[in-house]
Amino acid sequence: MQIKFTNQIRQEGKMFVAYCSELDISTCGKSLEEAKKNIVETTELFFEEAKKMGTLNDILKESGFIKQTAQKKVIWQSPEILSLEKLSLAI
Repeated sequence: MQIKFTNQIRQEGKMFVAYCSELDISTCGKSLEEAKKNIVETTELFFEEAKKMGTLNDILKESGFIKQTAQKKVIWQSPEILSLEKLSLAI
């Protein structure tokens, strides 16, 4: 099984925060590369635990992932992000 997900990284002070919006998972690192590595590891652990508990397919469906099958291989595709923008409010 292969799962494709979105990763967003922003800098907060000296740290880099990685975030997977589809699953609401985040982690951080001291560099961009470390944050990327950490989000992969964190998400991998999340998937492994969900798989052990038998809830992985339900979590992916509820999060909007689409199940595809190609050449006897299952691929879960993350939902398409239609917009990512900074908005401003006067309060």
